[in-house]
Amino acid sequence: MEVKMAEEGCCENGESKVNERTHCIWKTVDDGGVESKRFYLARTTAFEMLRDRGYEVNEAELSLSLSEFRSVFGEKPDLERLRICVPLRSDPRKKILVVFMESEPITVKTFRAIHSQVSNNVGVRAMILILQSKMNHFAQKELTTFPFTVETFPIGDLLVNITKHIQQPKIEVLTKKEKEQLLKKHALEDKHVCFNSGQSFIYCVSYPYFNGCFFLHFSFLICRRVTASSGTMD
Repeated sequence: MEVKMAEEGCCENGESKVNERTHCIWKTVDDGGVESKRFYLARTTAFEMLRDRGYEVNEAELSLSLSEFRSVFGEKPDLERLRICVPLRSDPRKKILVVFMESEPITVKTFRAIHSQVSNNVGVRAMILILQSKMNHFAQKELTTFPFTVETFPIGDLLVNITKHIQQPKIEVLTKKEKEQLLKKHALEDKHVCFNSGQSFIYCVSYPYFNGCFFLHFSFLICRRVTASSGTMD
């Protein structure tokens, strides 16, 4: 309805008065609910993240439009149906599970229920929880009882794929040979590029979605620290 009104408002005596900018504005008008759009954006970003991490993602999931998403899941999606479980391309026996959490406060009981569900899911070696609410300290501690790595992301952090930003550098894990070449080029040793945990940025597995923009700044500082050690600044 809103799109139709926008189109009618841009016509006079049968002649279109829509310029390029106006055309872009009314084309982006969304008649649907905010809730379904949030889930659509977060789920799409989650699929892109999994693909970038080496998991097998169906291209149809990546190209799914908002209207198609709503026709499948509705305006108020069932969170159970939104779950994602995909295998690792290099080893299909290893799977990752993505769970969309409810909007209610997250407690120890919440995670124990999930723990019970996934314990029977053969092949799951990692899990991502997309949160709509905060969790208390005790709930966070409960995550350590899972037999695999569990990551958490507020749903708001996944509404935009930060790696598509023009200023986001592409971060890759170097091979052992590439690492040796880099150290040799800058006359460095491992100890010169250590940071906190003792791991160099060239050792770190790149999770470009980790803590959103904070990770962008964090990785930049590490890279600048290395180049500064060699007397140059990138």
